Amino acid sequence: MRECHDLFNGLESLTDCCGGDGTTARAIAKAHPHLKCNVLDLPKVIEKAPGHDVINFVAGDMFHTIPPAQAVMLKLVLLHWDDEDFVKILAQCKKAIPSREERGKISIIEVLVDPSLGPVIYESQVLFDVVMMTVTKGGQRDENSWAEIFKKAGFSDYKIVKKLGARAVFEVYP
Repeated sequence: MRECHDLFNGLESLTDCCGGDGTTARAIAKAHPHLKCNVLDLPKVIEKAPGHDVINFVAGDMFHTIPPAQAVMLKLVLLHWDDEDFVKILAQCKKAIPSREERGKISIIEVLVDPSLGPVIYESQVLFDVVMMTVTKGGQRDENSWAEIFKKAGFSDYKIVKKLGARAVFEVYP
């Protein structure tokens, strides 16, 4: 929150997709008390989530529907999925948010493979990518891969708002 406080300024509602027990949503709601927060996760996760008077927990599947909000947040979710599933997830996100003129956006916090981080970190990223491709269908992506997938999913634009070490915060616009 210290590094990305401005990411939520001016928003009225947010859905934390795959938000687990709501830890991130609670921190955001505490820093932005006006913000209506939903947490979407699988039913088996939501049934174990602690009750909270400000957070609305929704049991569901991001491949089928995402609760509507001005912004949808995906934090370390997409690296688990291949490009085809990634596009499906983004399509559901796009259905859940309003137009860019109404400040609709998707906030994505994920690893950004970037050689400019130095040879040791880059080598670690590439090795971790091999592990991800072996264990899951997904992997880490460089900026060109991210841009290509955003375009395939029908988004008009994106920007990297912040780089946090090997992670980046993207804003993606319908």
